[in-house]
Amino acid sequence: MKNQKFYRRFLFSLQGFKSAWISENSFRSQVVMTVLVFVSLLFLKPSAVWSAIFVLIIGATLGAELLNTAIEYMIDVLHPDIHPQIGKAKDCAAAAVLVLSVSSILIFAFFLYDKFCNQSI
Repeated sequence: MKNQKFYRRFLFSLQGFKSAWISENSFRSQVVMTVLVFVSLLFLKPSAVWSAIFVLIIGATLGAELLNTAIEYMIDVLHPDIHPQIGKAKDCAAAAVLVLSVSSILIFAFFLYDKFCNQSI
C-alpha cells in the first residue's frame, strides 16, 4: 500500500477512524468528551496558547487511543491465546491512554483555575 495518492491514504485513515468508532467504546467516549470540551471552550474563549495546548493534548489522547486499538487488533490476530507478556503489552498501551486522559483533565482544570481563580486585581 505504499506510494498511494494522498486522497487514498486519507480514505484509509478515515476507515481506521470509522473502525475504531464502531468497535471501541473507549474511543467513542474519548470523541464525545472531545466534542464537549470544544463546545465548552467556545463559550469560555481561551487564549491562543490555551487553545493550542488543548488541541495538542486532545490530539495526543485520541491518537494514543487509536494506537492502543491498533495494537490490540494486531496482537489478537497474531497471538489469540492468553499470554502474560501480551497482556503486559496491552496493559501498557492502555496505560498510555490513561496517562494522556488524566493529563487532559488536569490541563482543563489548570485552564479553569487560570480563567476564574487567578484574576489580577
